[in-house]
Amino acid sequence: MLKFFIHWFRANSVILINTSSLVGATAITSGLGFIYWWVAARWFPPEAIGIASASISAVTLLGNMSMLGLGTLLITELPRNSRQSGSMISTALLVVGALGVLVGCVFALIASHISTGFQPLGAEPIDTLTFAAGVGFSAITLVLDQALIGLLKGGLQFWRNAFFAVLKLAALLVVNWWPSNQPGMKIYATWMVSSGISLGLIAANVVLRRNWRSKSYRPRWYLLHKLGLAAIQHHMLNLTLLAPTQLLPVLVTFMLSARMNAWFYVAWMIACVIFIFPGALTTVLHATNAAQQTTLARKARLTIGISLLVALLANLVLQIGTQQILGIFGKAYANEAAWCLRLLILAAFPLTVKNHYISICRIQDRIMTAMIAMIPGGLLELGAAALGAHAYGLLGLSLGWIIAICIEAIFMFPTVYKVIRSVQPTMIQTQIEWATIQPVDVWQLDTRPLPTINMQESLWLAETLPIPAVQSGYSKETRQPSSFY
Repeated sequence: MLKFFIHWFRANSVILINTSSLVGATAITSGLGFIYWWVAARWFPPEAIGIASASISAVTLLGNMSMLGLGTLLITELPRNSRQSGSMISTALLVVGALGVLVGCVFALIASHISTGFQPLGAEPIDTLTFAAGVGFSAITLVLDQALIGLLKGGLQFWRNAFFAVLKLAALLVVNWWPSNQPGMKIYATWMVSSGISLGLIAANVVLRRNWRSKSYRPRWYLLHKLGLAAIQHHMLNLTLLAPTQLLPVLVTFMLSARMNAWFYVAWMIACVIFIFPGALTTVLHATNAAQQTTLARKARLTIGISLLVALLANLVLQIGTQQILGIFGKAYANEAAWCLRLLILAAFPLTVKNHYISICRIQDRIMTAMIAMIPGGLLELGAAALGAHAYGLLGLSLGWIIAICIEAIFMFPTVYKVIRSVQPTMIQTQIEWATIQPVDVWQLDTRPLPTINMQESLWLAETLPIPAVQSGYSKETRQPSSFY
């Protein structure tokens, strides 16, 4: 049994390791983030905490808006253009960083005049620049993290996030040195500076490598120009996916009350911890199959199986221990949000189908198809949640939302099922396909997936394919093929 699991892990190590890095990064940033806010709350007045938390929430939203879809686009394109990966990443980071700083400046200047809560953003030039830099860093880190997954460098993504979380907590010790008269902006500065230094860590890792060549990372604007339409499609799809989940807490506050939203938000955050797993698995599935779709069926079966297993185990634990887990936040949460949480975590099953549908559409370059499906799906989620809230309050909202997710999954299931049940080409089928390739296409061998072949099969393939003899394929002494096999 142990040998079986070792073999299974080695066969699927790329997906498992990179998924673990995504989940681990979320876990460490969330865990240390809780300690960060606990320490900040003890050292600073509530007004400062409110300004800092509101500023960071705004930065997260603006950072996502400034990504322009380049994060998920890089996951698709980097495996297909590995020789230009450095230039593609550097160009994308410069674009989103510059746009993030611009958007941050505009928001800080406008919001400080419209809302009293955001007045500190425009109190002094240093505060405005600090906020704008945070938006730029946020956009860069969001795109970079996805690019690292596209390169299957999940370990770097994990360490960047871990370093950011630790440094942010340590920065609270010297926060009073920051040149600002606004306590809230001093707290926010720890977040901004730590994010920038974590980016420096990745830059140092790249520059100090033995094969570092500055030419390979020189920005080339034409690389993004020719992918402009695809980037816009990815961006629209990302915003369509993000909108319903971001608007649900707003919907609870608007239709029910802020007090009920406190109960809902805690239940929602706990459920989102479970939702991380199918999201991380499908992100890595996207990265591993963007340029190699021949293994999509096998890997999709693996990620679906793991997602459903995690969903089942999480439901077994949380359905029974709901009261105890919510009780950590207070008795009122355990009494009022228990059934809300029980319903929300059931969504882990249909979300497995939905996340895989989106990943498959990205891999197959059917972004518009996914977006067309997500728009009515998002409206259905919000509409069903609103209808449920109107009829049965918080419980009805949760029930309405999960019914909408299930309806979406039903319509998306045929696409997912078609992929996981597809039969991959056999050795003979692959050889026949290669035998029919025109001579001009043979020179594209390095861009096509070659099957593993033994000596006898390679002799048949060499006789069938019109491959001319080349100097590099022969040894100098015998003039016989020495490296073809």
